[in-house]
Amino acid sequence: MRFNQVMVVRERTRARVFRKYLMANEGNVIAVRRHPAVLLRYFCETIGGLVVAGALTGWLGGGMAAAVVWVAWLLVLGRLLWKLLTWTVEFFIVTDLRLMYIRGLIARRVGMIPRGKVTDIKMERTVLGEILDYGTFIMESAGDDQAFREVTFMPYPEQLYYEVSSAIFSAESIDD
Repeated sequence: MRFNQVMVVRERTRARVFRKYLMANEGNVIAVRRHPAVLLRYFCETIGGLVVAGALTGWLGGGMAAAVVWVAWLLVLGRLLWKLLTWTVEFFIVTDLRLMYIRGLIARRVGMIPRGKVTDIKMERTVLGEILDYGTFIMESAGDDQAFREVTFMPYPEQLYYEVSSAIFSAESIDD
């Protein structure tokens, strides 16, 4: 399985995680996981914590204080694993009827914007986003209350921006 197949799902039947949120008459599903760079901070903190825990253990010389340091590091490692598991079930989905943003591992949150209510979509990229190939999508809708406004760490931002814009603002949606 290639890396982009992990982040972009184009078949309705492949991902059980979001399939249950789709209506029977929805087609042309594009489901996208956020870029793994969203985990970079937690990975670096875990590695940094490992280095600090090792140094503190050498300085403290073992004993109860060193055990506390390693328990604290295990908590940091647990947070990284939790973020990784959460990342695997988080999707931004575009269908021919609506946009959805599904988040949360235990407490699931599903935000939805009808496709016809989206008035504008904007893509922004930081310098790090240019290097690692991710961006932020910002949606504007006709309603005052939006279920979500932006989705950060979107992979392949130019290609996805084109596909999402084409799906939202296609010629047939203008006729509606």
